[in-house]
Amino acid sequence: MHFLLVLGFAIGFLMAVAIGANDAANSMATAVGAKAITPKQAIFIAGVLEFVGATFFGKQVTETIRKGIVDPAKLSSPDIVVIGSMAALLGAALWIFFATKYGLPVSTTHSIVGGMIGYGIAAAGWSVVNWNKVITVTMSWILSPIVGLIFAFIMFKLLSALILHSDDPVKSTKIWAPVFISSAFVIIGFSFGFKVMHVKSWSDASIYGIGFGFVALVGSVWYVLSILKRAQGDEYQKVEEVFRIAQVFTSSYVALAHGANDVANAIAPVAAIYIALKSGEVTTTATIPRYILAIGGLGIALGIWLFGRKVMTTVGEKLTELTNTRGFVIDFSTATVVLGASNLGMPVSTTHTVVGSVLGVGFARGVGAVNLRILIEIVASWFFTVPAAALVSYVLFYILKFIFL
Repeated sequence: MHFLLVLGFAIGFLMAVAIGANDAANSMATAVGAKAITPKQAIFIAGVLEFVGATFFGKQVTETIRKGIVDPAKLSSPDIVVIGSMAALLGAALWIFFATKYGLPVSTTHSIVGGMIGYGIAAAGWSVVNWNKVITVTMSWILSPIVGLIFAFIMFKLLSALILHSDDPVKSTKIWAPVFISSAFVIIGFSFGFKVMHVKSWSDASIYGIGFGFVALVGSVWYVLSILKRAQGDEYQKVEEVFRIAQVFTSSYVALAHGANDVANAIAPVAAIYIALKSGEVTTTATIPRYILAIGGLGIALGIWLFGRKVMTTVGEKLTELTNTRGFVIDFSTATVVLGASNLGMPVSTTHTVVGSVLGVGFARGVGAVNLRILIEIVASWFFTVPAAALVSYVLFYILKFIFL
């Protein structure tokens, strides 16, 4: 039992490394593509904040994936849960590493759900899979890029109207940039209330949201004025300089949101292994220790540091041309959708959301602003993810079952 638990943790850690390697692009690609920060700085910032988001914000979504896709009550024994969860993790991780090698930003949420489906069918047939839940999750994958696109489109049009296309862009930046920046911190504050302080209602969480937003508003007023005072170049270059630094904050915001939502992709099956071995029975309710979330966060951070650059290049440089204002809008839109979904317990795809947000900014500038060839390659890889991870997981289940059972 002890050996299986250690092995399960090791495989879960490997999956977390794969998530970091592929999904690093979702948090820092726009900042790197817009030259707001260097790749080394991006990797360090993302690693720290992914860990914090996973450890302190990730619990609810982990429960959704662990209990939602495969019905534990229909499995024959805790041993089957353990072996199956290992197969799901390995199947998903192998597909993600394959995609990362070729620079394809696939959905790690797709991957682990596919892995869970594959082992469930191998272990107990098609009926063990909660297909209604799968359909619900799939709808969130479809909706997340659409919502990201709409949010980013509207926000970029708003930012353009209020600042870039105003009569005096510099003066407008002094007024509106602090509003945009502080709005991001309002959302972070809400999530802090729900996920860390464990408040039960939106009204209680609003105390944190308003508090974070107010502090950020005061700080950003000083920040904007100081940046404009020393910025060089024409008025548009000065505006971009303000948002260059601000984009570091929004990219950090995306990293935090991503860690909160996508740690479940590595830790949900690990939690299932832990609970099955600890209780000796197949159970549907249990408290997931925070240190398991921390293990997932550490793996994500390590994946970013070791392998994060390749996919970052695809999203940050090849999909569309980025400026700091565009990158700010993409980051803010992506993080708002993903972190909001995390609070609702919905395992949305960060990859889909960020691509949708990039498209929203691109369409706001015209269809020609988006590299459609790269977009088609990315979307095509999404269609292969669930069946590929499911097939590998299906085969691995029988291999692991032969070895251990």
